[in-house]
Amino acid sequence: MDLLPGDRHADADLAVLADLLAGPLLPAARGLLGCLLHAGGVTVRITEVEAYAGTAGDPASHAYRGRTPRNAVMFGPAGHTYVYFTYGMHWCMNVVTGVEGEASAVLLRAGAVVDGLATARARRPAVRRDVDLARGPARLCSTLGIDRAAYGGYLLGDGPVRLRPPVLPVPAEAVVAGPRVGVTGAHDLPWRFWLDGDPTVSAYRRHVPRTRR
Repeated sequence: MDLLPGDRHADADLAVLADLLAGPLLPAARGLLGCLLHAGGVTVRITEVEAYAGTAGDPASHAYRGRTPRNAVMFGPAGHTYVYFTYGMHWCMNVVTGVEGEASAVLLRAGAVVDGLATARARRPAVRRDVDLARGPARLCSTLGIDRAAYGGYLLGDGPVRLRPPVLPVPAEAVVAGPRVGVTGAHDLPWRFWLDGDPTVSAYRRHVPRTRR
């Protein structure tokens, strides 16, 4: 197992994480909090995530209408990356979860830079506060240098994008759940999870449908 900075876990810990990701969606999403994500010379501690189911009643999911070339990786196996381009300018990254053949994934919404701070700042020179470097899914990818090349990569191996368990377990009382941010469908589902009080967590904005004049 390739260790990340500050990571002292053994192969057994990585196997536990693999089993978690291959299990039900919501426990997998909660379990990603505190995990370490490394790419492009930067490591972040994940502080906020959002869960998305597949075709089973989640209209906000990219897999809601079935398999396409874009979302194919969401159908498994677990532990791979689903990276997509949004608003014509930003990359966002998800961790694929669940049983192979049934689409689900967890969007990585925010993280705290714990290693490679100088590299992170060089990628985002306009950011004034370190807590804002990876605060939001597009900023997280920008800070880590993640783009289309990361699509489909296996996170629990020794590839360029790697996910590792938390250095210390995250207590259940430290995790908060609430509605997802900015989605147009099923926006009130409490499928966003974050570390309570962490300054890197993104601001909540409820979706407001546009009205025609």
